[in-house]
Amino acid sequence: MGEYLSKKLGAVQALLLGIPATDWLIAGVVGLVVWAALWILRDLVASRYEKYSAAKNPTLIRLIGYLIGNTTQILFFAVALDAAQESLTLPDRVQRIVSNAVMILILIQIGLWAGRSVRFYLEMKERERGADRVFSGSLDIINFVARVLIWSLLILLALDNLGVNITALLAGLGVGGVAVALALQNVLGDLFASLSIALDKPFVIGDGLVIDTFIGKVEHIGIKTTRLRSESGEQIILSNADILKSRVRNFGRLSEQRILATIRLNFDTPTDKLRTLPQLLEKVVREHAQARFERCHLKTLGESSFQFELSYFVQQPAVNPLLDLQQSVNFRIIDELRGLGLEFAYPAERLFLDRHRGAVEK
Repeated sequence: MGEYLSKKLGAVQALLLGIPATDWLIAGVVGLVVWAALWILRDLVASRYEKYSAAKNPTLIRLIGYLIGNTTQILFFAVALDAAQESLTLPDRVQRIVSNAVMILILIQIGLWAGRSVRFYLEMKERERGADRVFSGSLDIINFVARVLIWSLLILLALDNLGVNITALLAGLGVGGVAVALALQNVLGDLFASLSIALDKPFVIGDGLVIDTFIGKVEHIGIKTTRLRSESGEQIILSNADILKSRVRNFGRLSEQRILATIRLNFDTPTDKLRTLPQLLEKVVREHAQARFERCHLKTLGESSFQFELSYFVQQPAVNPLLDLQQSVNFRIIDELRGLGLEFAYPAERLFLDRHRGAVEK
């Protein structure tokens, strides 16, 4: 019986790494207290974050409050584990494992904090700019690239602390990266195309585009694709790389847009009224504040009518709908011409009958 108990006691001692159970208990209590204290502190800061998030407070204070309020349980576990193991005398091998685990958890939390900081900065700039479609369109792309860089650096730092020769690793990745780049050239092409769109800004969310045979308004600019909403309602998804290879017509940046109208009058219209028509049409256009008159001329003596060409511009077409203005001008032209007793011409032919010859001449 004594031999059996001694064996069991030896197994327990091996499991406890030769450390008394009371020390383990003390370490557990220390870790639990540290965990609970950090949790309570985080919740207190989170509950008061709205107070510190006001624009009147310094940016650094707001950022600190934001980061503490968004701290995860990962950091709590790492700090509690580190505090608990300080009261224990662990074997060197176990000590290294615990230290590496704590280091990795802290680096993960640092990565989350860095990502949150980038997001905080971008959102602050977005609020300062207001309704800036250019900035909001590139926001996701900038955030994605920043997160990739942050996590890449943290992974390299973690590997260096774990004893990995990152110089040799980077050299190996450089060789293998060529093969990976060749295999993923389409994906990488779209990624670099999205960066080009974010930096060069050929279009932004809300712009009306014509890309080859596709017409629509930009709804979303992503890492790989750009999405348009067509006039008929369906969503058009285009690769960013394909867009940069295409001829893009951006109607969202029009400062003004031309409207050409042809007015046809009958050949029996008196000459004096024909002479006054350009001034009359100019007056009609100038009645509209959002229109800019360019010219009006008797352009063509057509086969069945006098043809006047009226040219004017709608200013800020993104704000002033072109068709609404064109309709308003057209109604005014109709009212003015009918007030003068003038009629619009329509395609017609005159037939002359020669009763003596029985022939028909046109």
